[in-house]
Amino acid sequence: MKMTGAQAVLECLRREGVEVVFGYPGGAVLSLYDEVYKQKFPHILTGHEQGAVHAADGYARVTGKPGVCFATSGPGVCNMVTGLATANMDSIPLVVISGQVASHLIGRDSFQEADTCAVTKPITKRNILVTQVEDLPRIMKKAFSLARDGRPGPVLIDIAKDVFDASLDFSYPDAESPAACRESHDTGVDAGIARAAQAVAQAERPVVLAGGGVILSDRSECLNRLVQALHIPVVTTLMGKGAVPDRSALHLGMVGMHGSYAANKAVMNCDLLLCIGARFDDRVTGEVSSFAPHARIVHFDIDKKEINKIIHADIGVQGDLRCSLPLFEKELAARGLFQKDRYGKWRETTAAWKAAYPFRSRSIPGAISPQRLFEEVQKWTDEDTIVATDVGQHQMWAAQFFDTAKPRHFVTSGGLGTMGYGLPAAMGAKIGVPQSKVVLFTGDGSVLMNCQEFATLHKYGVGVKTIVLCNRVLGMVNQWQRLFYHGHYAESVLEDGPDLAAISSSMGVPGFAVQRPEDLPAAVKRLFETKGPALLNVWIPKDEDVYPMVPGGKSLNDMLLGPDTQTAKK
Repeated sequence: MKMTGAQAVLECLRREGVEVVFGYPGGAVLSLYDEVYKQKFPHILTGHEQGAVHAADGYARVTGKPGVCFATSGPGVCNMVTGLATANMDSIPLVVISGQVASHLIGRDSFQEADTCAVTKPITKRNILVTQVEDLPRIMKKAFSLARDGRPGPVLIDIAKDVFDASLDFSYPDAESPAACRESHDTGVDAGIARAAQAVAQAERPVVLAGGGVILSDRSECLNRLVQALHIPVVTTLMGKGAVPDRSALHLGMVGMHGSYAANKAVMNCDLLLCIGARFDDRVTGEVSSFAPHARIVHFDIDKKEINKIIHADIGVQGDLRCSLPLFEKELAARGLFQKDRYGKWRETTAAWKAAYPFRSRSIPGAISPQRLFEEVQKWTDEDTIVATDVGQHQMWAAQFFDTAKPRHFVTSGGLGTMGYGLPAAMGAKIGVPQSKVVLFTGDGSVLMNCQEFATLHKYGVGVKTIVLCNRVLGMVNQWQRLFYHGHYAESVLEDGPDLAAISSSMGVPGFAVQRPEDLPAAVKRLFETKGPALLNVWIPKDEDVYPMVPGGKSLNDMLLGPDTQTAKK
């Protein structure tokens, strides 16, 4: 079948089941966009290339399928660097197709030329420059396989401009078979699973630490069966939120810098820590040398490099959780460990911690507290609601106060901590799962970074409900300055910030604000009853801090619990 390179790219996307592409045109990809026009290929024109890659990221997180985006050469694809790094840190499958200058111009500092592969090498799973049209089908097939299989991640294909116009005899390669889950052929994995099960049998105070890998591998159901059968307390990382329902009696909450008192205490006092699909980020561990001091540590991870990289694992189980977690469940059942409740006293202890120090924010007369806002919003949502966030205080409050019941329903930038991520990611999530409500929680600092995407929401009728926690400061920066830098609020105060409701309204998204707590219920009702996208700007106290908090470099035992209780008891 004879076709051009541009036609071949779109045909490859069809063969991979791609439903939508996010992008922004430019000179090097005009031939590709001409085919998008001719074929009416589903495409979302974002307001900025960064918005396109974050939208593809949000789409991927909620659907489990690779997100796809287009960009032109030079500044176009360079504008995607932050989004690529965001996806790479959180192991999100993306296929990014960028244009490059014509083959004979590469390396000559041509107009809008950048060495895209060199720029993006550290922040992609793989990147490939295509200068021969015959290579396109094979490389496209490989890109999707790489993005999905193993530890997921972003793959970039940089295509020279002349390749889009050249002709080829199109033939798409057969599907590549992912590595099969082996029942009992990898002696290393089998030995690790057997040792892990034996550790469970010997433990008196075990805890499961569930990370984003559980969600990415679609093994939340398996994990929940295991946790319920063992009657074992569980904590999650920020990326693992939703792997276990937040309202589960066994769930102690998020662990780490802004984790719950109970979760941190459980990790610091357990005698066995089963880390499943998490990589021991510094925001989880606090001071590494004092982390889980009494515990044997079992680490399940797909990436061999992660095991023993930060925290020493007494038992490492390297492999895809799609394979290793069911094998672990089978081994535990075979040993009879599901037959009786062995950890009742330990569970009572952790439940007492959870009851004694729940997440809470101050009650200030005449002001809206973050906790009160999230409680009100939860009344208008259901278990299928998807929450997206930007980064900062509002992100932590969302993780603490908004109960998530299912995996792939909490969308946030964890590893890179990207401000400006939330709005386009929420848009991508809503396009990926249009039947679900999508609520974005953001801050008055973050939302401005990609606010042009309000125009995209309006243009395509994407019904994201945006809630701004507006405190007129860069919240988390301001909090650190207040607590650790003697109140020197260097460039973190936004007193003269713009009217955010007016900004969204000017782009076609209705916006309104609320300041008084007695007006909050009606304002939230108005937000959710507004057809299509809408924004609610909620004024909160500028000195409201996120607690608990473990200061940088401190142990998880050194939690600040708030002004009335300065430091947790060890």
